[in-house]
Amino acid sequence: MTLKSIFDAKEIRAEFEAAGINPSFIPIIWKHAIISNNNDNFEWNRIPSLPSAAYPILYSKFKPLTSSLHSLLHSSDQVTSKLLIKLQNGALVEAVIMRYDTRLGKYNGKPRPGGPRSTLCVSSQVGCKMGCKFCATGTMGFKNNLSSGEIVEQLVHASCISSIRNIVFMGMGEPLNNYASLVEAIRVMTGPPFQLSPKRITVSTVGIIPAINKLHNDVRGLNLAVSLHAPVQDIRCQIMPAARAFPLEKLMDALQDYQKNSQQNIMIEYIMLDGVNDEEQHAHQLGKLLDTFQAVVNLIPFNPIGSASQFRTSNENRVSRFQKILRGTYGIRTTVRKQMGQDISGACGQLVVNQPDKRSIEKSSLLTDIEDLHL
Repeated sequence: MTLKSIFDAKEIRAEFEAAGINPSFIPIIWKHAIISNNNDNFEWNRIPSLPSAAYPILYSKFKPLTSSLHSLLHSSDQVTSKLLIKLQNGALVEAVIMRYDTRLGKYNGKPRPGGPRSTLCVSSQVGCKMGCKFCATGTMGFKNNLSSGEIVEQLVHASCISSIRNIVFMGMGEPLNNYASLVEAIRVMTGPPFQLSPKRITVSTVGIIPAINKLHNDVRGLNLAVSLHAPVQDIRCQIMPAARAFPLEKLMDALQDYQKNSQQNIMIEYIMLDGVNDEEQHAHQLGKLLDTFQAVVNLIPFNPIGSASQFRTSNENRVSRFQKILRGTYGIRTTVRKQMGQDISGACGQLVVNQPDKRSIEKSSLLTDIEDLHL
């Protein structure tokens, strides 16, 4: 019988409740499982003071970790680390640690307090069924959803490497297509022993409208990032086939409702593709589209996914002009994403399972975090 992850909260809770065991013991078990991450010989009976009925359940049904760290790569600038994680079924997924310095960000025109900390980019699926033409993950096709435990285990593995403060669901897969596992994983991450703030968790989506309509009620306080990438429906359909199922007009209505209910800014992700969506007319179209929103636009330089890519990266002058139009004409807060981890294929749009050689760390340079733009 295949053992389940102890971090599959729904499963362990159901087993404990059926046995009459108080679920309040579960965070204690998680804490010991986290501590034992590097110990292949960990035994459940090392956890003291559990009800005697808990131990047979743990031994027969659960493992401290169902996944393992297959390989770890560090970028040459030391700000990015990519984890290749092997799941129990043999599939591989990627997670990326991005190191930042909060003091480089600003809030109300003043430098932020704090210091160095890390954000973890988490995967929610093996592959992806959205098929965005500029994204490497889409070339894998869709393999399977991750369980909530497999999502949380990425945080457990990453926490052994760096202290994680922020989570972004921007890795492999469309998070809102794995909705139940996503919500359960976030609930675990924001509870003991992890205790991450919902304000430091960002869920990115291409725009799955039914799930957006549910998200705020199921998990409050999250940041929502929308992979818009075009200001009009026809261009979105050309580069994002899934846009046909979620028309732009209906998507914007759903985002209006989400913002009204959550009272939070919405991050708009916009990949810059030369000659496709990066002209001045596109900037004006985007500005008008977002006229009634409290939004932050994050312009993302395109990361090539091979020599055969049909897209080219917009030049810096065009990106700068696009940003100036949004800021100056429409008053929209607009940033350009600093690229991280390109040398280990860990940058935005580059996550596709491969196993390059390990690389060494050569120098350090801390950056400002995109989450600091709208917290």
